[in-house]
Amino acid sequence: MTKRNALVTGGARGIGAAASKALAADGYRVFINYVNSTAVADALVEEIKSASGEAVALQADVRDDAQLKGMFDKIEAEFGGVDALVSNANMNFTAKPFIEQTWEEFAQKLNDEMHASYQAAKFAIPSMQKKGYGRLIFISSTLSEAPAPSFIAHGSAKGALDSFCKYLAQELGPLGITANIVAPGLVETDATKNAPDEFKEMIRNFTPTQKIATPEDVANTIRFLANEKSGHVTGTYNPVCGGAYLP
Repeated sequence: MTKRNALVTGGARGIGAAASKALAADGYRVFINYVNSTAVADALVEEIKSASGEAVALQADVRDDAQLKGMFDKIEAEFGGVDALVSNANMNFTAKPFIEQTWEEFAQKLNDEMHASYQAAKFAIPSMQKKGYGRLIFISSTLSEAPAPSFIAHGSAKGALDSFCKYLAQELGPLGITANIVAPGLVETDATKNAPDEFKEMIRNFTPTQKIATPEDVANTIRFLANEKSGHVTGTYNPVCGGAYLP
């Protein structure tokens, strides 16, 4: 139980999978949360173990409080609780302009996004508070700061998450718990692989580093914020977009 424990929600694919591998490589025991991707999660566990890391796959829908609590209870009882939480689970949304969107479509994304991160943090903090150590890392998006057509539900939900994180940073700092935002731009994942090539090329041309991010680019920022040496970094918004978003 002396080993640090990291829980990555939505940890089986894309950014979550890259974060799980990075944190395992840095010495964390990684808990890979997933909903439906059992085979993918199990394969990732074996990949991490083959690289001398430690990983456990845990199935739970983070929108369901009972499932979420059961997952945290298991980590607490068997492994000593969560030390680092990467709240990464993807919440679907209806891509529409405001004038065509209903409140129900907008509210579904806002509620799912905030509920999952809020409750995950709520369940993670008691163990962190007892230890006087914790890392809360929320995966947002540059779309919270730089609007794009038809992404109003997504960007607004991520904007709420950004503000939520600041409040946690302020309140939890005296307890040894940090809270930070990682905000990717366009990332090459399964979710974006079908995006038109001309759209990707346009983004690349507008990006100072002249590349589209990989999941590993995002994971490298996550692993920095999860490190014990990052304890004086909290309340930050970290865009991982090669400079495509410059405030």
